[in-house]
Amino acid sequence: MSGFVARVSLGVLVAWLVAWPAPARADAVIVALGDSLTAGLGVAPDETYPARLQARLTREGYAYRVVNAGVSGDTTAGGRRRVDWVLRAGPEIVIVALGANDGLRGQSPQAMRANLDEIVARLRAAGARVLLAGMRLPPNYGVEFTREFADVFPAVARHAQVAFMPFLLDGVAADQRLNQADGIHPTAAGYQTVADRLWPYLRPLLRR
Repeated sequence: MSGFVARVSLGVLVAWLVAWPAPARADAVIVALGDSLTAGLGVAPDETYPARLQARLTREGYAYRVVNAGVSGDTTAGGRRRVDWVLRAGPEIVIVALGANDGLRGQSPQAMRANLDEIVARLRAAGARVLLAGMRLPPNYGVEFTREFADVFPAVARHAQVAFMPFLLDGVAADQRLNQADGIHPTAAGYQTVADRLWPYLRPLLRR
């Protein structure tokens, strides 16, 4: 009798374990490290490109949580100082979209490259996959300076061998319909375009 009870109890336990749902896998983290273009100056929190990416990830069945680490006015130097904070989130992927304010303030492209090199190296050393987004300046900053500025981003990506989107505002910059009155920050529709253009570069870094 005791053996029968033991066998029945074991059978019930096995059936219960099989039927019991497996613990949900904790969402992996994607951090978007950037400036006001990432923070979403002038639009609602759910209209920023990180929020748009979160919506698409959820819709397509990817278990990721996107952290918006955009700080208005931030430079590559500021981003470098925030790397430890970013790493505390345990990111699997980091989108680095910094440099616009360096350029608008006329800061040295060489110093900007040194900052980006360090940011990317520290993120990779911690095990994060990096997607670097490039930036461009308006032509009124001069041909030589705008070229030196734009050349920094692909150079950093090549050196570190990380994923690279040539221009964060591809399809948005200079389009009045997709920009706010300042001509710099995208509208809600503009941010949707940013997210759509960013997606093909982000998708290869994702895991199911």
